[in-house]
Amino acid sequence: MELTRTFDLLPYCLENLSREDAIAGKQGSKWIKYSTEQFARNTELVAFGLLSLGIQKGDRVSTVSGNRPEWSFVDMALAMTGAVHVPVYPTISEEEYSYIFNHAEIRFLFVSDEKLYNKLSPVVVEVVSMEKIFTFNDVPGAENLSVLMKLGEKYESELRSKLTEIKDSIREEEMVTMIYTSGTTGIPKGVMLSHRNLVSNFTTCSHHFALGLGHRSISFLPLCHIFERTVNYVFMYRGIGIYYVESLPQIVQSIKEVKPHIFTAVPRLMESVYDGIMAKGKLLTGIKYKLFFWAVDLGKDFDFNKKVSLLRKIKMAIADKLIYSKWREGLGGNIQLIVSGGALLQSRIARVFSAAKLSVLEGYGLTETSPVIAVSNAVTGEIKIGTNGPVIKGVQVKIAEDGEILAKGPNLMMGYYKEPELTNEVIDAEGWFHTGDVGMLDEGKYLKITDRKKEIFKLSGGKYIAPQLIENKLKESVLIEQACVIGSHEKFASALIAPNFVYLHECCNEHQILFTDNADLITQSEVLSMFQAEVKEINKTLGQHEEIKRFRLVSDTWSAQSGELSQTLKLKRKVIEVKYCDLIEEIFASSRED
Repeated sequence: MELTRTFDLLPYCLENLSREDAIAGKQGSKWIKYSTEQFARNTELVAFGLLSLGIQKGDRVSTVSGNRPEWSFVDMALAMTGAVHVPVYPTISEEEYSYIFNHAEIRFLFVSDEKLYNKLSPVVVEVVSMEKIFTFNDVPGAENLSVLMKLGEKYESELRSKLTEIKDSIREEEMVTMIYTSGTTGIPKGVMLSHRNLVSNFTTCSHHFALGLGHRSISFLPLCHIFERTVNYVFMYRGIGIYYVESLPQIVQSIKEVKPHIFTAVPRLMESVYDGIMAKGKLLTGIKYKLFFWAVDLGKDFDFNKKVSLLRKIKMAIADKLIYSKWREGLGGNIQLIVSGGALLQSRIARVFSAAKLSVLEGYGLTETSPVIAVSNAVTGEIKIGTNGPVIKGVQVKIAEDGEILAKGPNLMMGYYKEPELTNEVIDAEGWFHTGDVGMLDEGKYLKITDRKKEIFKLSGGKYIAPQLIENKLKESVLIEQACVIGSHEKFASALIAPNFVYLHECCNEHQILFTDNADLITQSEVLSMFQAEVKEINKTLGQHEEIKRFRLVSDTWSAQSGELSQTLKLKRKVIEVKYCDLIEEIFASSRED
């Protein structure tokens, strides 16, 4: 059958890809698995329940939840009733919830647990359009999803023909979801996406790897973000079982239990996994230590589709037997592919992981493009480390004179909700979407992102700085957790550095460096010398005007919760600049007097 709407996935999977663990979620210590048939049935009951409450085509319904099967039941039910799904992060502020719920005119809200129910109940009171809140967990005083499903079961016979009629009437051009961009600045914008946007994207991307019915995945990146959501549709379309992980602390144990073959990640998580592996390597001694880092160095020279000598093949086989296989065991033993998106990934991490047969497929896209514009292709072998892969079939890309990436295709959004002027600012008269990212087509085929157009800045001498590239190099140091390159209209580039305090504490203990807290730690002369040495080495890889002339360490750990990072773990530069304005002033004050 041909898929034209997202909910067409259910009959497609029932007909072609039925399995006992289509999706699964954890309750306590036990995995609750839903077969393809149960997935379809529960979705139907939610849809009938919503219809019994009078839901209409075009109504907006929001979910605020971690990743779990109930999220997908609601997602598919909303799609088949013609309602618009507005998924929202569980970690944003009450002010942001209030803005989104009112702007989107949300009618029903689904939340996962008691904590979110208590947090959002006072917000909902101020939302005129809001009628009901449903919870996924049992919460005292709240209506549970199971109540809605029982309602659906009660009215199923009289509503079945109505649901069929609605499903038949839904066209691929109609809006199925609205996603509010978290962004790094400004008020969130509601990105309107149609069935065609999503279906064209996930069906095309599904041909970039060969896993299917015999394989499992874990899903832990937020489903409310278009990257993880579209990848979930890809997994469903391929018949891959999806095991939902609701919170980050559950990931390690879940990987051991599920033994997945594929998962998605953002670079920051990849960096954390890599740093964890390296930290364990540093604890080894003697020949084991030497073998470990010999294998790491061997991996740093890895490349796909590269002709290698017999000697290198033998070395790789030895490294795999002694070292790499242990890494795979730590990730469940079955991992074949890791899909990375959301930001630039350090090339050394992609090389080392791929050498260890944990092949990394990098992709690029935006919420406005549903999201994939380009992604590596494991089937055709079109994988080039340091790039985001080839542009996917059906999507067009061109590079503007100023280097900005422009795109068009069936994946391009309908526009920003209630914001026609903002829509016209990013989609020109010829239909090209201006991504705001600067890049190039390597070998005329592989898309490579170099920076955000708005983040590139000019030094007072006229030279341009692309901060992301320099920040990525800085973060290659095991000492550095995050870095923010600064210096717009100044004489030189500098950086604010958030240390990797876990590793730094170990170093200080090893070298008997005494400190009271992190604020005291970053003032120690031995610690500053360590960072100066690291920055000096990194400067050797940069152009003269790009070199970090001065830096300052900060005692904070940057996160989405504390505000320095967005929900997708990108730097919120304006927030950082305001928070550390005194420190930045100190860095540049003396140079302005010269």
